[in-house]
Amino acid sequence: MTLGAVEIDLSDMPFWGLPRRERADAFRRLRELDRPAFMSEQRIPFIGGGKGYYALVRHADVTEASRNAGVFSSEPTSNSIPDMPRWLAVYFGSMINMDDPRHARLRRIVSRAFTPRILQKMEEDVARAAREIVDQAISEGAGDFVPQVAARLPVQVICDMMGIPPKYQDMVLRHTNVILGNADVEYTGIRPDMSRLNVARGIARLLRSGHALNSLARGLGRERRARPTGDLTSMLVNGEEHLTAQELGSFFILLVVAGSETTRNAIAHGLKLFTDNPDQRDLLLGDLDAHLPGAVEEVIRYATPVIQFRRTVTRDHEMNGQHYVKGDKVLLFYNSANRDEAMFDDPEVFDITRSPNPHVGFGGPGPHYCLGAHLARREVTVMFRELFTRAPGIRATGEPDYLLSNFINGIKHMSYRLS
Repeated sequence: MTLGAVEIDLSDMPFWGLPRRERADAFRRLRELDRPAFMSEQRIPFIGGGKGYYALVRHADVTEASRNAGVFSSEPTSNSIPDMPRWLAVYFGSMINMDDPRHARLRRIVSRAFTPRILQKMEEDVARAAREIVDQAISEGAGDFVPQVAARLPVQVICDMMGIPPKYQDMVLRHTNVILGNADVEYTGIRPDMSRLNVARGIARLLRSGHALNSLARGLGRERRARPTGDLTSMLVNGEEHLTAQELGSFFILLVVAGSETTRNAIAHGLKLFTDNPDQRDLLLGDLDAHLPGAVEEVIRYATPVIQFRRTVTRDHEMNGQHYVKGDKVLLFYNSANRDEAMFDDPEVFDITRSPNPHVGFGGPGPHYCLGAHLARREVTVMFRELFTRAPGIRATGEPDYLLSNFINGIKHMSYRLS
């Protein structure tokens, strides 16, 4: 049955378990409304909730709100629909939940990770890691593509950047899955009924993962203050302007979580998309150099690994016919903006020659545009090149096991074969 616009409830977790075509149709109906729909907010045990939020689903609204950070604020939180309690913010209150000048200061410090020298070193690390991962995939021949291929690359690259020893990489990946798990019972233990007991267990698991990653980064930071080695952690904790221990812990969680989800899910969705669209696969393999850049952008548009971020209105404001008042919440639905018929011709068609392709897969324009977008693009590009050059027959088999989440468009498991 097709949902009418008045029946759509984006706060209802079962909505995010509907078939993907049904959800796409629901967002199309929301884009057809005269103004943004208002959604009641689900109350979460131990965290709370609010009166609700406006769903910004059109490309024009998402980009305008992204540019206007003075009105559409990232404070008090952008990665949580309810306000984040202090006991969660200790681990997850990173710079994405800040406005200038605090945001500008932290972004200025962490931008050291993206200097030309560091980027050149990362290019070498990405290429080496991708080769090693594909070597192993070829030797195995088939299996679960996400843990064996897609999820390994970004964690390995980020740990190398930060100077985290390889022995911790599996631990980092395990805790990253929990933090990204949202309402998925496999990772968090939280079931759709949202009972107090299973939410409590899920929050406890989330806190343990946040504490583990925070402690790992803080410990490494102490070592690098005493004995700098030239890695990113050394750069972030030394110098006249540096991160505090708390800021380093929160930044590492942001880096490993945000740096993982876009890359791993773009790679996983990409394999599925090229399996389901053999004409696009043939086009890509016919001239990798010509089509790979466009293919990466189209995969990110079509998959949109990050579904939404929140903003809070700082003062009364009118935008595109809707009046907002101070304190209103809005959610920027990037998945819907990337399928907006007003911006993209045939948006439901996967087309690696699409040009221009003004997607918002890395967030909208403005101060919170993804700082690691270049690195994510390079990781996806290098992995696709390795896979389709050395194993051109690689294909997904069967339907993926998707993450149940209203935040991350994730694939947890996906079987594959090389020929």
